[in-house]
Amino acid sequence: MTDARRVLITGIAGRLAGQLARALEQRDDILEIVGVDVREPQHDLRRTEFVRADVRNPLVGRVIEASAIDTVVHLSTVATPRAAGGRSRMKESNVIGAMQLLAACQQAPTVERFVLKSSAAVYGSAHTDPVSFRERSVPDATPRQGYGQDVAEIEGYVRAFGRRRKDVDVTILRFANFLGGQADGAFQSLFNLPVVPSVLGFDPRLQFVHEDDAVQVLERVTSGDHPGIYNVAGDGVLYLSQCIRLAGRVAAPVPLPFVSAVASGVRRSGRADVTMDQLRFLQFGRVVDTTRMRTRLGIEPRYSTRQAFEDFVRRRRVRGVVAREEVVRWERELYDFLQRKGQDRFLHAQRDGG
Repeated sequence: MTDARRVLITGIAGRLAGQLARALEQRDDILEIVGVDVREPQHDLRRTEFVRADVRNPLVGRVIEASAIDTVVHLSTVATPRAAGGRSRMKESNVIGAMQLLAACQQAPTVERFVLKSSAAVYGSAHTDPVSFRERSVPDATPRQGYGQDVAEIEGYVRAFGRRRKDVDVTILRFANFLGGQADGAFQSLFNLPVVPSVLGFDPRLQFVHEDDAVQVLERVTSGDHPGIYNVAGDGVLYLSQCIRLAGRVAAPVPLPFVSAVASGVRRSGRADVTMDQLRFLQFGRVVDTTRMRTRLGIEPRYSTRQAFEDFVRRRRVRGVVAREEVVRWERELYDFLQRKGQDRFLHAQRDGG
């Protein structure tokens, strides 16, 4: 492999991609950086050349060819339907985009390394989950919808690409939920609510990775030879109840039969984009083993799971409930909704029985 690398980063308008590009710009062993996106990046980038293009367009292959790209870092997967303009568009952007990008790499003889930002969501969430997932773990309940299904499909295509192009080093990074001062997502948006819904009777174990540690891992695999699959997360775990207390929020336990309806209401309000696969995560949680990240990548995260969450709360200025009256009002509205739904179900059952 060559010493000085020419790197293409997809989704360059995203925060994580911008942070990675800035880190790579400081390295002497990175000769050229090309960022691809349909949106123009707002980051302060000095050496990165922006190309406005959609990864679903076969013309991306021309970009790889023209710049003699040897390292492709795919960061443009979308985690929430709202960010993509709906679930169908999210699926097309994620899966079809990855397929087109891989097809372009297949035809590019200069490509020597492919890095995929994947997610621990590939393991799904279920009551039968192990204490922690290793990279070789096969989950009992694979994701059948949403972001988890998308990244599982994308990983399959990437592994198939690696078998066809044995001369290309393929690295797959399965990140826990991102947290930090700038990270955005459905989980983070929950803590913008004064009352945080949870599933009654469940207190899931959660793991996080700080965005700074995520950039450190991406920089390491982009600039070095580290093929394989790696779980990426901070030390330790937090229970959802601990997160709610640390954020100064109030928990609103929702009985399981009403969880979907409450989540739909939250989505329609525009306050948080909570999908069905994320509901399972909030019910059962998920923990991954990071031994391989430490031993093979030599990465020791600077932030534990707890420190990442505390930094998120501090830097995002997530404050405790401003007014107790507001919390009481939210709880009253929630329980009124649940009571109404319960009455509707009872009346419906009575009619059916009659």
